[in-house]
Amino acid sequence: MKLTIITPDKPVFDGEVTSVTVPGAAGSFEVLENHAPIVSTLEDGKVIIRTGKSEEVITIIGGVVEVIENKITVLAEGIV
Repeated sequence: MKLTIITPDKPVFDGEVTSVTVPGAAGSFEVLENHAPIVSTLEDGKVIIRTGKSEEVITIIGGVVEVIENKITVLAEGIV
């Protein structure tokens, strides 16, 4: 899957991932390969990026996420 995280200031992450967990407005949720299309608002919190053997955490300040055809786009208001 392709994950892109963008803030108004700069791109933060752009690469292939195996899964990602985002802080949705109704609670955190994980996106895996072939996830159903979704658009959701995001709360302040941790985006957990898994790329096979490694894991990276980026703390965001709100935003939105769109998942469509194994492409995940996070538009964050900012990062901490």
